Amino acid sequence: MVLTKKSLPERPADAILQRSGSSAARLAPMSSASADNMTDWLLAGLELKSTVFHVGQYCGTWQASTAGRHLASFHVVLYGECWLHLAAAPGREAQSIRLGAGDAAFLLRDVPHCLSPSAEPPPPGSETARVGAMSPLEPDAARALTPDGVGIACGFFEFASALDGLLVSLLPERIVARHGHPSLAGARTLFGLIRDEALRDADSPSPVLARLTSLLFVYALRALGHDERAAPSFWRLMRDPAFAPLASAIVESPARPWTTQTMAAFVHMSRSRFCRRFGELSGQPPAQFLALVRMKLAAAMLAHGASMAEAAERVGYRSESAFAQAFRRVTGVQPGSWRRSHPSAHTPRPTFAAD
Repeated sequence: MVLTKKSLPERPADAILQRSGSSAARLAPMSSASADNMTDWLLAGLELKSTVFHVGQYCGTWQASTAGRHLASFHVVLYGECWLHLAAAPGREAQSIRLGAGDAAFLLRDVPHCLSPSAEPPPPGSETARVGAMSPLEPDAARALTPDGVGIACGFFEFASALDGLLVSLLPERIVARHGHPSLAGARTLFGLIRDEALRDADSPSPVLARLTSLLFVYALRALGHDERAAPSFWRLMRDPAFAPLASAIVESPARPWTTQTMAAFVHMSRSRFCRRFGELSGQPPAQFLALVRMKLAAAMLAHGASMAEAAERVGYRSESAFAQAFRRVTGVQPGSWRRSHPSAHTPRPTFAAD
């Protein structure tokens, strides 16, 4: 079916979008605050489930890992200090990162890695080996007896849909949230809650831990947006003065006939230079971001009651069948199934003017 103005419902999609309480004006000037608004919009509606794998203390010689389960994972250092060792991979050298009390590491890909008390990495190929036994966490009063003890909470992340997976693909492979980072002031209170919950019952980890860790992950993403040394990701793209206005324009006007050439012209670059620079900053091709924005907007519209024809037209598709194929490719489900399964979704997002 080819969409025309007459085939659309009389009520504009803008009304659906405005119910979320967001506006395009908030994202127009790409200041630091505007980049944070865009970050919040992208994260809104992210269906994240955390599972605590184990909580306890290691002493002496030990090595722990959550690798090999095909899931994103996290490690929160409750007290003491240790090292995160990441194995070498194509295009990336092996890395060793010190983690202190209050620091958290989020690994968004299932990569070979381990935690250990030594700054010396394990021999190549043994990064996922597990050495030593975990014991219950010790209260502060008893910790002086084991000064080398390290308390950690480890677990896994699962994302509900392929749309969430696409968002995660725009993030760096790993995120380290430092307890003393200026952008994590609010997260320090959250860490205190995580630590208290972990110490509450050594034999039965609190289910609240998983929810608190999910919140810590969101704080870590916000801090990532302020880290100039961050690995290539969408967050680095949003802080680049040349590309941030382009990202804002795509969100505000997803129905425009965006192509690699038109996006390059928007930032006054040649096509080859644009693609190269976009990849350097984001780690992904431009089409990946364009698909994410369009389908995230469409998914939110469908969840608020828009018809498939209306959602398709508003994000730049003249054919319902082409839109349905693209939507399923990104989200893993048909538009109608998504609409029926999200009757009360409330995803904040910018508005854009009706044609």
